[in-house]
Amino acid sequence: MTGYKGDHTTGFESPARDYIEPVVDLAAALDLRRPHKYPVRVVGQALRGRGIHDGDVLVVNAAAEPMAGRVCVAIVDAEVWLATLHFKHEQWWLKPSERAPRPVEGEVEIWAMVEALVRFDV
Repeated sequence: MTGYKGDHTTGFESPARDYIEPVVDLAAALDLRRPHKYPVRVVGQALRGRGIHDGDVLVVNAAAEPMAGRVCVAIVDAEVWLATLHFKHEQWWLKPSERAPRPVEGEVEIWAMVEALVRFDV
């Protein structure tokens, strides 16, 4: 086979080529390149009733404004809480599933609001 070059092939292009999806870039899809967005892994079952399980990854936004009814990450007396944020009696309240609601006062900081949940079921 003189004159044969390996860069010449025979056959036809695969018809499945039109259906190949690009690789999903989770950092881009979840907008994690912004300086105020962070992935946070959940430890514990405090908000299992809201569908948030131990080992889930939450995408939180530290620049987001607090919103009633949304899940937030709060620092309470130097302890990290994952809680639902409520507004009642003209003040903010934290409601973790396992504990009674607590007004946001004293040594409490609403650090970030949860924007997305990523679950890895293996």
